Amino acid sequence: MSDFGSRTEPFRKELLAHCYRMLASVHEAEDAVQETYLRAWRSWSAFEERSSVRVWLYRIATNVCLTALEQRGRRALPSGLGAPATDLSPGTPPDDPSVLFVEPIAELLVHDPATIVTTRESLRLALIAALQYLPAKQRAVLILREVLAFPAAEVASMLDTSVAAVKSTLQRARARLDENPPSEVVEPDDPQAQALLADYISGFENADLAALERALRADAAIEMVGTTAWFNGRVMCLQLLESALGEPGDWRMIPIVANGQPAVGAYFKGEAYGVAVLTPTATGLTGIHVFSTPSLVPYFGLPLTPPAR
Repeated sequence: MSDFGSRTEPFRKELLAHCYRMLASVHEAEDAVQETYLRAWRSWSAFEERSSVRVWLYRIATNVCLTALEQRGRRALPSGLGAPATDLSPGTPPDDPSVLFVEPIAELLVHDPATIVTTRESLRLALIAALQYLPAKQRAVLILREVLAFPAAEVASMLDTSVAAVKSTLQRARARLDENPPSEVVEPDDPQAQALLADYISGFENADLAALERALRADAAIEMVGTTAWFNGRVMCLQLLESALGEPGDWRMIPIVANGQPAVGAYFKGEAYGVAVLTPTATGLTGIHVFSTPSLVPYFGLPLTPPAR
């Protein structure tokens, strides 16, 4: 057992990313990784090295996630639950208590310099939300084959199925995702993304609606995650933002990276508010996902009160 930690620990961050893709919740993903390592530790003495340690851990983690998905409904974003709002009335939680919401994930939790570009692409919020519409087995096959590039034979072994079944399942999953392909997203360290992020931060911290108007594309949408409310089009989005701006100095925004996208940890009047994830493109912001959950802020390495400037 003495070499268990040294041989399994290097895969912890990529397993967290895998479980997050499956479950769309950083909290559930952390629990799944803990369960994976517990099961692996208990089975270590029986591990016969018929596959690599990495493949073995992914087999355990995938099955932990599939079991978890049997016990709850899907996670969604507000735009997946109904039509956009027609007025500025605050949204309400969904009528169906089994519907949960997609959570953002901090890049620092899954960061690996060697694979960061691939990791970012496979963690975009739009993709994570789209994956939740796939049946659990299709989701697992798509992630294992398309994102992680495991051979079909290894995926079949992980899921106790045949290679033919893996190929058929992958076809169906691809077809479902191709119905709504995600838009091109600019990398968070791209100058355009940084300029849009700067306008967003300046708009809130200085109560400058013009800066926000510069950043938004005509077809931009704002989603108030945790409710059914989402707002479509620059005009409606600006009305919503104007109602939230307050006075200069009310808001403090700290730049972060979430789901491979520029984001902010938000503070309102000295207290943590939550996280906003931006979707930048070459022609402006197409999306702002607002997670008004103060407890998310520490997951991004930030304190619950705004740090000194």
